[in-house]
Amino acid sequence: MLDGKKTLFSGMQATGNLTLGNYLGALKNWVTISDEYQTFFSVVDMHSITVRQDPAELRRRARTLLTLYIAAGLDPEKNCIYYQSHVSGHAELAWILNCFTYMGELNRMTQFKDKAAKHADNINAGLFTYPVLMAADILLYQADVVPVGIDQMQHLELTRDIAIRFNNLYGEVFTVPEAYIGKAGAKIMSLQDPAKKMSKSDENPNGSIYLMDDPDTIIRKFKRAVTDSEACVRYCEEQPGIRNLIDIYCACTGKTPQETEKEFEGKGYGDFKMAVGEAVLSVLKPLQERFADLSKNKDYLDRVIKENAQKAQYFSNKTLRKVQKKVGFPDRIR
Repeated sequence: MLDGKKTLFSGMQATGNLTLGNYLGALKNWVTISDEYQTFFSVVDMHSITVRQDPAELRRRARTLLTLYIAAGLDPEKNCIYYQSHVSGHAELAWILNCFTYMGELNRMTQFKDKAAKHADNINAGLFTYPVLMAADILLYQADVVPVGIDQMQHLELTRDIAIRFNNLYGEVFTVPEAYIGKAGAKIMSLQDPAKKMSKSDENPNGSIYLMDDPDTIIRKFKRAVTDSEACVRYCEEQPGIRNLIDIYCACTGKTPQETEKEFEGKGYGDFKMAVGEAVLSVLKPLQERFADLSKNKDYLDRVIKENAQKAQYFSNKTLRKVQKKVGFPDRIR
């Protein structure tokens, strides 16, 4: 705990293009809560290589993602925004924690099974031990809280188990993290299949709004969004397509579903889809403009990358040195 604030860690992978779902469900929420915590927001590029990546493309996407963190409103003077691969402690702690994690625990990870099925030609050890690296990410900074979605909750539970196991052996070394419980970010579903979450890896590009989509593309995707045959704007389980559009509209305007129903009473889907598209444009336009300005300022971004990596390295070293001493590694001669 620093300056009376609890510590929060989170990160996103440097793969694919961020979607409106990533922004409304996570990034926007990070900005809202960032003043309440000592924060570490990582571009988790080490996790990205469990799947084969084009090296130049991975570097480009990592820089784009870090720039988007700042463009969305995360101040790099107040929040530690850094590349995971620039802080050696992530890999070093992950190896140590591998030795305190059981094969049976990793075998139970449902995400490994899902990814192994999708990448049957590349079921590598990194894919299997991915949750241990995630545990290292969190425990390295003594994070009190971690904002996680349902799909990552199992990994956080494993992180807690590893921390408790290590603490039982060596004393109170790690903070045992909790899931962040607060105002949840909006859960945004695919525009083409409202039963699935909007995803940056969706094979159908019309299902996702990407943060860098131009206005014409955004409006076109909303016009094509799946609805149903009821032809009324009603927030209910029976209309998952419209329900999703209402969620998007409310997240962008601050209105409630009930207010939205009343606003579009008697109007058709065409009018509503246009309104949702315009609401999204009003949210994304300032972000896109800020991103464009930041991207032109190479010196500024390079300074942020360097200084935040140094800050992350400083905090991570405090934990890492303690862990190394506990497990019996020789002291370093300075």
